[in-house]
Amino acid sequence: MSPSISWSPESGRRLTSVLLVLLVQFLAVGPGAPDADAAAGPGASAVATPDRARYDVSLRSDADGGHWTGRQRVSFRNASRQPLHEVYLRLWGNGEDQCGTPGSPPPVTVSNVGGGAPDRLTVGCTALRIALPEPMGHGERTTVAFDVSLTVPDRNARFGREGAHRFLGNAIPVLAVHDAQGWHLDPYVALGESFHALTSDFRVRLDHPSALKVPATGRTRALPDGRGRTVTLSVAHRVRDFAWAAGPFRTATQTTPGGVRVKSYWASDTPAAGVRLNRTDAVAAVDRFSEEFGRYPYGEIDLVMTPGFGGGMEYPGLVLVGTTEEGGAVVHEVAHQWWYGIVGNDEYTSPWLDESFAQYANARFYGWETRDCWSDVHWPSDGAALTNSMAYWSGHRNEYHLVYTAGPCALADLERTLGADTMARFLERYARDHWYGISTTAAFKKAAQAVTDEDLGPFWETHRIR
Repeated sequence: MSPSISWSPESGRRLTSVLLVLLVQFLAVGPGAPDADAAAGPGASAVATPDRARYDVSLRSDADGGHWTGRQRVSFRNASRQPLHEVYLRLWGNGEDQCGTPGSPPPVTVSNVGGGAPDRLTVGCTALRIALPEPMGHGERTTVAFDVSLTVPDRNARFGREGAHRFLGNAIPVLAVHDAQGWHLDPYVALGESFHALTSDFRVRLDHPSALKVPATGRTRALPDGRGRTVTLSVAHRVRDFAWAAGPFRTATQTTPGGVRVKSYWASDTPAAGVRLNRTDAVAAVDRFSEEFGRYPYGEIDLVMTPGFGGGMEYPGLVLVGTTEEGGAVVHEVAHQWWYGIVGNDEYTSPWLDESFAQYANARFYGWETRDCWSDVHWPSDGAALTNSMAYWSGHRNEYHLVYTAGPCALADLERTLGADTMARFLERYARDHWYGISTTAAFKKAAQAVTDEDLGPFWETHRIR
């Protein structure tokens, strides 16, 4: 996600001004990639459960794409050695409205649950416990299914609307993660992200009026039914979430030299110059990051651009980008396809592992000089640390920019400490070792220390990487 704030000297000043404006408006299989269980390493997705989930979703929209109803089926495996007695669904779309008000239900509702017994919604109506009919042993699979109703909130947000355009980010209920720390049932935060998910397969059928264009996660095809409606089918493998948008978008498609299809969707009042710049930068960024971090595995990425969306937001194969005449934060959001999407992390516990890494990639893409970037960074207290969780940042909202400023500065300093070539090899290897897995701060520090004879302890302390 980009709120969006950036740091840069003269070479990046033009884009920085754009990102600062967006910040105000706001107050994202490589060759030889290992299997996910092996990639995550001990203590990560090798013991996280439920895993290898398959989502089959069929939804039908109303006339303007603001309301969707249908059925969702989730099949999953128990990867843990311990019996699994329950699962949790995260209804992240309820995050801001929580349980709604009398006469106004929450935006996401689940009913007619099969395959288990649902409990009451908890954690601000973002968590639904489903007790399984019998304990699942290690390696066993089961399925739960339920009706789902999605009502797009009346706000310009990742799950919201802008004019005639609807954004359905974090709308579909997804499985929570259980690992050595227990169930991850963190609260929703609007400032950043709370999301934590294992990679899964999605097959989604979206039935909508033909007048609506529907960009979505995965490889899509649109099948008109001849009666004024179209079914958009999307298939996505090894992704952490599924998002889509709906509206009277203008569209264009390009294929990068590396073979990735970049599909652009924009509202008619989006500045044309910004659309062109975002499209150009996105095409270049997909191939650039494929070279640096490992080949982009999904074949397609959709850019959704509007003039009023605050900053940007990343989803697998789809990014939402607020766009001015000078473009937007599209490169940062594309970088999130690797840092959060492919190399996953617990975004509530360790937001720096995706936001700082995406912004570091953004800085490298634009060639910003980073030696003086600390001139704009101020640590407000001893308690402020780059590796703080969203629990801290939510209580210190005016400090959250440090994830976007101090974070890439610290990674740029690590590059100078290790050497540019070593840093490049290290990040490529680190991405490969955690491909479709979960990154942690401890794993990153250990891997960095392994590529140098210099004791990095003082470096971590100085840069508040704890």
